[in-house]
Order: sequence, then structure tokens, then C-alpha cells
Amino acid sequence: MSEGEHVLDDLEWRGLIAHSTDIAALRAEMDEKPVKVYVGFDPSAPSLHFGNLLQILTVRRLQDAGHKPYGLVGGATGMIGDPKQAGERRLNTLDTVKEWSANVRSQLERFLAFEGSNAATVVNNYDWTASLSTIEFLRDIGKHFPVNRMLARDVVRSRLDSGISYTEFSYVLLQSMDYLNLYRDFGVTLQTGGSDQWGNLTAGVELIRRVEGARVNAVATPLVTKADGTKFGKTESGTVWLDGTMTSPYAFYQFWLNQDDRDVVQLLKYYSFRSHKEIEDLARRTEQQPHLRAAQRVLAEELTSLVHGVEENERIKAAAAALFGGEGLGGLSTSTLGAALREAGSVKVKRADGLPKVVDLLVASGLCTSRAAARRTIGEGGAYLNNVRVEDPDLVPAESDLVGGTWLVLRRGKKNLAGVEVV
Repeated sequence: MSEGEHVLDDLEWRGLIAHSTDIAALRAEMDEKPVKVYVGFDPSAPSLHFGNLLQILTVRRLQDAGHKPYGLVGGATGMIGDPKQAGERRLNTLDTVKEWSANVRSQLERFLAFEGSNAATVVNNYDWTASLSTIEFLRDIGKHFPVNRMLARDVVRSRLDSGISYTEFSYVLLQSMDYLNLYRDFGVTLQTGGSDQWGNLTAGVELIRRVEGARVNAVATPLVTKADGTKFGKTESGTVWLDGTMTSPYAFYQFWLNQDDRDVVQLLKYYSFRSHKEIEDLARRTEQQPHLRAAQRVLAEELTSLVHGVEENERIKAAAAALFGGEGLGGLSTSTLGAALREAGSVKVKRADGLPKVVDLLVASGLCTSRAAARRTIGEGGAYLNNVRVEDPDLVPAESDLVGGTWLVLRRGKKNLAGVEVV
């Protein structure tokens, strides 16, 4: 955000406002005093993912502008599950939800500031839902939800033929009750979320109007899609998680680095805290010198540093330089090297069976299609072991060649890389 710029103008410029209840009223409220804003996350997995990160960073932008954020962990709503377009969600146990709730809380705490006049607060909706009786819930909340409106919701309508349980059907009541409780207890007057949550967001706004006679607001960010209209955020190995044990920091870095030129500028607007001018400069460089991939590198380094730390980002850059730039491998972190090689492609061999010849490793790793092709590659000077050119086709790696006591790095030519993990 540029100095002196209104945060709503910054969000508009970045394309982060897909829907809003009354943007003019929200602007007027923000101009009068800082607002309190919340965003919620159900613990439906052990970790948040890159899509959740967009919501967190949007609230972070509001906090940087002086507003007070509340991060809500859905310990109660996570027991139910928001309806999805096809099929019922699997219900998790209370212990699982509690464990995942703790994970979500710790991840939220990494991205928001918890000091200062607008320090963030993390709450769990299980705290005000667990003791609520069925009668109270039906009388105080359920009576404000016309069934015809609930049936008109897209996700419900799409499930009517195949079937939807009352459990998932009633999810919107629980999420709306969250907004009502946060309004009552803390004075929260703004909720943010993804555009796929717009029905839930506006239901909370309407519940507060009906129960308290108050006007509050909601803002939804767009779904992140690619230039070709396909869904963004999946890799061959699946979802991009914020937990480094589920998506390695190296794989996380590579995910952003490999983004298409057509998508990277919008992703910078969504996820980067670079100024408008810096992003516009990167957009020009992408158009004029796409081979440099300057925007992708900025995006990958900024987000990897944000999610996994500056030191991890530097380790990843060092690994990439060593693997593809021919530098020494000895100083690399074994975990980072292993993640990089697994991402590039690797094969395991058993130490007890003895280390095979490099010729056989080139074939086993998929770098060469046959032993004859491997010998030909070596003869032409195109095979490397740990960045050292292999000249003898009968070379057998020694134990001392194992990087970190575990890995061999094979390369054919400049960019065809594979790892051998000795177990």
C-alpha cells in the first residue's frame, strides 16, 4: 500500500474485493475510527493452505492500516463441515479437531501482529458453542433463518437431488452465530472470507441486523484462478500447505517460482506486500524480459520468507545455486537438499546392497533410458556426480561421496537432475 492511500483503495487495486455488502458505508466507518475485523478457518486438515493464506494476508493488510484483526479457529464448525458441491464431508473426531485447531491457531499467530494498540486476537468458536443447548440454539438462532432462503443457496440447491444432511444444511447457522458473538463480545463489524463463502458471510450480516438491529459489513476476496480459467493452487503432489512437513519449503518455493507469466503479476498483487510501483515495474520486466523470471523470483522469495522464514529461504536459494549452478554441495542443509532432490525426482538404493555404478544409477534415476545411453552420455562429457563430471563409465561412488551421509546428486547436462537416496 502506498503512503497515505486508503486501505480499501489498495485492496481494490490488488483485485482483492470480489463482493462487498456496502463498501461506501465501510469506508465511512473506517474513516471515523479503526474497525474490528475477523476471518475464520475451520480445522478441516492438519494445516492451512495457500488459499487460506490469501485470507490471512488480506486481514494483515487491514491490520497494517490500523484496524484490529480477530482470527477465528472453527473448533465447533470444524466438527460439522461446510457443505461442499459433491458429497458429505467426513466427520472428524473431537480429538482430531482439537489437534488441528491448535495447528491452525499457531499458524495464524505467525502472520498477525500481537502487540500494539491494534494487536490481533485469536478465538475459538468451540468456546461459545459447546455449552449451547439445542433449545437455545433453535430459539435464539434458528428462528432467524427462513428455510426457503437456505434452500436457495447454490451449494444446498446443488445437493438436493443427491442428498444433504441436516448437519451440513445447518452449518450456515453456526457460522452466522460466530459473527453475532464477535459483534456482541468484541464489537467486530467486518468479516472477510473467500467468495465461495459469500452466502455464509451475508447470512451473518443479516443475523446481526435481525437480532441486534445493527448494520455490519462483509467483504469477500475472489477465487484465485489461472489465466486460462482453471483452478489455481494444485500441484502434481496435491495441495500447497503452509506446514513444511506437508509441503516442503523447497516445494513451496518452486510452486511460486514456476508460475506462468500470465498469472504472476496478479499473484504479486494478491500475495505480495510490495508497493504498487514495485509490482508495476516487475510487470514491465516480465513483459520485456520474461526469460529472467524476475517477478516469479520476487514472489517465491517473499512468500517463502514469510511462511518458512528468511533463513530457510536462503537455504533454498543456496540449494538451487548448488544444484543448477555447479557450486559445492558440502555446505547445504541435508533436509533442504533432500527436499530439492525429491522434488526433482529421486530413487532409493539400499546401502546393504552396495552402491551401484554411476551408469546404473543414471538408468535407475530415469536420467538415461539404458546403460548404453548412459555410457554415451558419460563419453560425451554430459554426466555429473555431485557436480563433478564423470569420465569413467565404471565409476562406483564411494561412501565419502554421500552428501550428508545420504545423498548422491546426478545430473545429465545442465538442467536434468535427479537424486539418489542411500538408505
